[in-house]
Amino acid sequence: MADRMKSAAEWPAANVEMRAISGLVPYARNSRTHSPEQVDQIAASMREWGWTNPVLVDEEGTIIAGHGRVQAAQKLGITEAPVMVARGWSKAQKKAYVLADNQLALNAGWDKDLLKIELSDLDQMKFDCRLMGFPVGELAALLDEPNFAPGSEDDQGKLDELDPKMIQCPHCGQDFDLRKHE
Repeated sequence: MADRMKSAAEWPAANVEMRAISGLVPYARNSRTHSPEQVDQIAASMREWGWTNPVLVDEEGTIIAGHGRVQAAQKLGITEAPVMVARGWSKAQKKAYVLADNQLALNAGWDKDLLKIELSDLDQMKFDCRLMGFPVGELAALLDEPNFAPGSEDDQGKLDELDPKMIQCPHCGQDFDLRKHE
């Protein structure tokens, strides 16, 4: 493996150039899908932080990695993109990287304790945590620490005032009608 490795000067990331988005060609057999909601998330991320990850193309301008970023940029009316060119890659290398770029990211995990600390810090800083792409329910579960400590008599009085047929989940805010389950 090491004998095949290119020097850092030959890596695509060694040279980033700006190109017109209209000249980039989506890979026709890209199996990675981007829902309209996810493209919206990428666009929101680009509005917040700018374009932070160049598109990877082959020598003909066909996109190898970055289809979602290009779609989001088009939605935002951006006409140029930072691009890296994978020079000298075989057809097999290009096809394989289209898949590897997406799958390798999925293989990562989270340290839930550290993630919770970071998200809590951002929440306290009033940062819009939705910009990071976490589903709202997952964010709520990470940010809202359930408190199972016994309640006081005052708490019981508050519970008595509530409609006993309707309850609300303290984590996701979903209302439930208990009459449907009687």
